[in-house]
Order: sequence, then structure tokens, then C-alpha cells
Amino acid sequence: MHIQRYSSAIIMNLRRNFLARQTATKMSAKDGLATKTKALCDVFINHRGIDTKRTIATLLYDHLSRRNLQPFLDNKNMKPADKLFDNIDNAIRNCKVGVAVFSPNYCESYFCLHELALFSESKKKVIPIFCDVKPSQLRIVDNGNVPAKDFRRFESALEEAKDTVGITFDSSKGNLSDVVENASEIVMESLVEMKKQRARMIKNFK
Repeated sequence: MHIQRYSSAIIMNLRRNFLARQTATKMSAKDGLATKTKALCDVFINHRGIDTKRTIATLLYDHLSRRNLQPFLDNKNMKPADKLFDNIDNAIRNCKVGVAVFSPNYCESYFCLHELALFSESKKKVIPIFCDVKPSQLRIVDNGNVPAKDFRRFESALEEAKDTVGITFDSSKGNLSDVVENASEIVMESLVEMKKQRARMIKNFK
């Protein structure tokens, strides 16, 4: 049997590499825990699942992920036993920009409208995508199931979004890849502009 002997220099180098890997692993774990705790994300994708989860919402999530951003999509970022409102509310409050994908059944969802209202209340920039629906067609029906306070919040946020220039998409005529690419570019431009604004604020503060 052949026993390979190593010099003391090689052994020391191996030990240094091992310790460096251990340190990097611990730091990565801490960073991951901090990110999970704060629910940080670059882009929160607000959408009506039955209309757009399998189309625009998921395609946009995948596209933004490939561009090294951290998007938030409920079925991608949450797991069983997670508290729904806590996770979603934290993600919205800590996101940098929101994308609201409006669709025919959007206004029937309490969760969609709650997220939209939270965008407005958190002063987040929102990029609207009107998918198979015109802004003028978006309205909340008062069926008595939504508390009056929430109804006013939802109406105010919806009117604000309807008055914002967005992307329109007709699934019977348009190309999904085009609208996803367009939305991604607007998100990237928005993040770059926000970074520049923060830099200017810091410079002026100094």
C-alpha cells in the first residue's frame, strides 16, 4: 500500500481552505436567515391566481429570477404552515417595487385588493399590467362581505392604479414573452432609478 505524504506547507494550506469554507458557509446561513426573517424582495408580484398564475405571473417571476433579482410570488416563496398575511405583508413592506397584474377576476379577490392597498399605503411604486381587462372595467362590487374600512382602502388604491400608465395585454392577440420582457425592462429601469435617487439623497445629506 502506498502512503502519500504531504509537506507541512500543503497541510497548512488545506487547513486554511477548510476553515475558509466553514466561515463562508456560516456567513451564508446567517445571511439566508436574515433575508428570510425580513422577507426582503426586489419585486412583489400581485396577481389573481385563477387568471394569471400559470401565465404572466409565473413567467415574470422566472424571468426576473434569471436576471438575478429577488421576486416574490406566493406559491414560489411560501411553504406550508407559513402565516399568509404576515409573510405577504412583510414582503410588500420590504419590497422595492410592485407589479400588479390586473385581470377579469382580480377585483373579486380580497387578497389581491389588500395587497394593492398595502402597496399604496407603503408608498411603493407599482407597475400595472392590464391583462384582458381595461382600467375602466376594474371596479369593486360592494356585496357586504368586505368591511367598510377595507372597502374604502381598496377603492382608493384601485383608483390610484387605474390612473397609472401601465402595460396592456390581450391574450387573444398578444405574445406573452413580449409582455414579460417589457415588464422586466420597466422593473429594471425602476430599480436603477431608485438606486440613483438614494445615492443623490445620501450625497445631499452629507
